[in-house]
Amino acid sequence: MPFSASVQKPLPNWKNLALCAFLPIGFALLLISYIMMLAPNQSLSGRIGAITLTILVLSLLFALLSRFALRNFFEKKIRLNYERMILAILFLCSFIAVLTTIGIVLSLIFEAIAFFKQIPITDFLFGLEWSPQSAFHYKEKTAGVDFKFGAIPVIFGTLAITFIAVVMAIFFGLSSAIYLSEYASPRGRAILKPILEILAGIPTVVYGFFAALTVAPIIKDIGTFLGIESSAESALAAGIVMGIMLIPFISSLSDDVFNAIPQSLRDASYAMGATTSETIILVLLPAAMPGLVGAVLLAISRAIGETMIVVMAAGLAAQINFNPFQAVTTVTVQIVSLLVGDQEFDSPKTLAAFALGLLLFIITLFLNIIALMIRKKFTRNYG
Repeated sequence: MPFSASVQKPLPNWKNLALCAFLPIGFALLLISYIMMLAPNQSLSGRIGAITLTILVLSLLFALLSRFALRNFFEKKIRLNYERMILAILFLCSFIAVLTTIGIVLSLIFEAIAFFKQIPITDFLFGLEWSPQSAFHYKEKTAGVDFKFGAIPVIFGTLAITFIAVVMAIFFGLSSAIYLSEYASPRGRAILKPILEILAGIPTVVYGFFAALTVAPIIKDIGTFLGIESSAESALAAGIVMGIMLIPFISSLSDDVFNAIPQSLRDASYAMGATTSETIILVLLPAAMPGLVGAVLLAISRAIGETMIVVMAAGLAAQINFNPFQAVTTVTVQIVSLLVGDQEFDSPKTLAAFALGLLLFIITLFLNIIALMIRKKFTRNYG
């Protein structure tokens, strides 16, 4: 059926016409009342009637014009122009999002360049000590002021806690996703999955309290019992609690990935005599690998950017220590500590936060590139 025959030209809605006609009147009266309240005088009061009459005439004229505008709005040409306008708005929003990303990256780069003008980049990338204790310029250091901007201990702490958290989250999250997808009954799935996803809604500060008041003392007691040197704040405590926080991310996304796999793959595996466990290992996991990589990447990005749990459970000690029972720190925690309070944005102590931010961005970008390569490889085989 032709477009012109299927879409009629309805008469304008008189409610819309009334709104177009009397909305300017109400706005003008409110404006006049506000002016009278601030500066009352008789000369202005005597002209209210003439002003109101003028507004009434203009509003009626606007209503007549709106009648034709509302009618023509439903014509095909106007509707196509409307679609083009919506497309332009969506493109503008996407363009603004891209510009925002570029602006964030450029702000990090410019401030990091200012930092590297004062601190050699080799000292930052390969230094083994991190203690930016002074806000003075690097070239103006005096006796007793020690400048150490080696980022290796900070990066080590970030990767150590992230590794512990992601390993724990992958084990429990992937296991729960496999159970919900392949073993659980519909009733059990309907009950267990919402309960599991509640973990994603708990604020990180609550996880921090749980880590500091419950998990960290238990970890310290276990270390003491085993004869291992341990402290009240440890990378293991922060990693375990962060892993608990990441479980719903991996579990929910992995469950959706498994459910998106065609049932024909399962049926073919069962027809060949494979058990459910063999089908999961040999068929479902390879087929779901692109989605699983995306879920793990999301968990890693979430772990790298976490702050509260690390502050409350891992401490602020920037050190390279392979003992998980000892305190460490992360990039995000150091960024916060460097920018808290009144700071001079021309000192290396403050600019070091931007250098750490740029380094964190590069690490995340590198992880994304690796994930895209893995997804491309497995999508080619199982897409």
